[in-house]
Amino acid sequence: MGLPQRQPGPSLLLLMGAMVWPSPCMNLALIPYTPQITSWDLEGKVTATTFSLEQPRCVLDGHASIANTIWLVVAFSNASRDFQNPQTLAEIPAFPRLLTDGHYMTLPLSLDQLPCEDPMDGNRGIPLLRVGNDPGCLADLREPPYCNTPLPSPGPYRVKFLLMDARGSPQAETRWSDPITLHQGKAPGSIDTWPGRRSGDMIVITSILSCLAGLLLLAFLGASTVRFSSLWWPEEVPEQLRIGSFKGKRYMTHHIPPSEAATLPVGCEPGLDPLPSLSP
Repeated sequence: MGLPQRQPGPSLLLLMGAMVWPSPCMNLALIPYTPQITSWDLEGKVTATTFSLEQPRCVLDGHASIANTIWLVVAFSNASRDFQNPQTLAEIPAFPRLLTDGHYMTLPLSLDQLPCEDPMDGNRGIPLLRVGNDPGCLADLREPPYCNTPLPSPGPYRVKFLLMDARGSPQAETRWSDPITLHQGKAPGSIDTWPGRRSGDMIVITSILSCLAGLLLLAFLGASTVRFSSLWWPEEVPEQLRIGSFKGKRYMTHHIPPSEAATLPVGCEPGLDPLPSLSP
């Protein structure tokens, strides 16, 4: 007579069930792709509230179907390792969760929005995903909760792409990106405006312009002086009226005492002939 057969306990049944039915996270495919800032030569790829990613074209085609959705997960760099992929559509974190939990999801895309053809064919524009590009989405009640609102701080941030099916179950994911830090504005008082700290090129250019301005001023004054002299002393003026024409001349004059002035004939002066008489 043998020992009675022992029935398995509840914990053993749970363990066996976990081995037979693996969790969804164990079936999640990891795609060897790392999101990154677009390589196009553009101004404003990274601003104080936005950054522009390259589109993941031809990256998820082998894992996605028409019914799948490609989401962008945005998280603070120090909170990305604690992010847990949602298992249903109701668990998708909206933007306000960034301020409390350090992560959210946005920019849902379908596979047909990321074609594999050359993005520059057909004048479709530069292919990029601009994170934080919708400043009015939170104020619009008709917008979905996963709107693409401007980022609240410089970060740094990390992002990854998550592929989910129609029920909200994750199917595949990419690697996390490298940390992305946004630009920071400067306070007006911290801007250096002292001329002594300007670059050497600026000082040289300023000196050259000052010299040229001085030469132009001298040329203008010289031309004005010549023109003024010509107007003051025309060529037809007699030589005796020009400046210095009387220099060195002597004039013979003498003084007549008042007592002798009465004895002189009218109209006569010493050394001069008397004036002719006007009487008949």
